[in-house]
Amino acid sequence: MAHPSQLGFQDAASPVMEELLHFHDHALMIVFLISTLVLYIIVAMVTTQLTNKNILDSQEIEIIWTILPAIILILIALPSLRILYLMDEVNSPHLTIKAIGHQWYWSYEYTDYKELGFDSYMVPTQDLTPGQFRLLETDHRMVVPVESPVRVLVTAEDVLHSWAVPALGVKMDAVPGRLNQTAFLTSRPGVFYGQCSEICGANHSFMPIVVEAVPLKHFESWSSQMLEEA
Repeated sequence: MAHPSQLGFQDAASPVMEELLHFHDHALMIVFLISTLVLYIIVAMVTTQLTNKNILDSQEIEIIWTILPAIILILIALPSLRILYLMDEVNSPHLTIKAIGHQWYWSYEYTDYKELGFDSYMVPTQDLTPGQFRLLETDHRMVVPVESPVRVLVTAEDVLHSWAVPALGVKMDAVPGRLNQTAFLTSRPGVFYGQCSEICGANHSFMPIVVEAVPLKHFESWSSQMLEEA
């Protein structure tokens, strides 16, 4: 999860988020190179006492500074489009979970099971135990198996919400009357935190999302226990 004064992204916990981090670094290097070149030109133009007659009217330079930005845009656009399509792929999910946004909590339904569903509320500050995070911990976590493709169907019951978990590279709007879908695959066990990313009313800041990725045998034990309690 994020920590105070952090400048970069959270550590990736899914293949898609790893691709997003690589693309971010790729685009940032291009921005640095362009900024350095522009800064050098500005300093040179301000400080020099000489005038080069060859650049006062030069077709070659105009061709270069027209074609070069186009090439740079292509170098940014192609990886971006590739990742965009990767994020939209849902290939044979092993598990489907329906996430429903309410004012102001989330409900989860494991549609592959007959009666496995629960509401997920934020844990109040006074009820937190040592090691839990204020405004981020929930009373019921969304538990998923590690290294298994998971499809999440996202909708809302009242107003617009957005189901987002940065470490997984997932963000999907929850729209009343509409069913959106996204998918992710956790590459390692862990607990990953997110929050509603669409302003949805007075308690918008108090409906966190917690995804817990566990080995398959632990997931099966958890699901059996939840079904027994239901």
